Amino acid sequence: MITVTKINDRDIVVNCDLIEMIESTPDTTLTTTTGRKIIVLDSVEEVVNKVIAYKGRVNKVKVE
Repeated sequence: MITVTKINDRDIVVNCDLIEMIESTPDTTLTTTTGRKIIVLDSVEEVVNKVIAYKGRVNKVKVE
């Protein structure tokens, strides 16, 4: 699970295992495997880094 900020400036927690696609159009849009689209303030790079950090913690691997 990762925390992202929606465009209304509210933080939400997203199950990153359900993220199918991340687009920058120009807003960052997360598309889930269920078809839901979530527009966030975080950049594509920030979301990817959060997913990598989360996966590292889950798998107990130090990611730098």
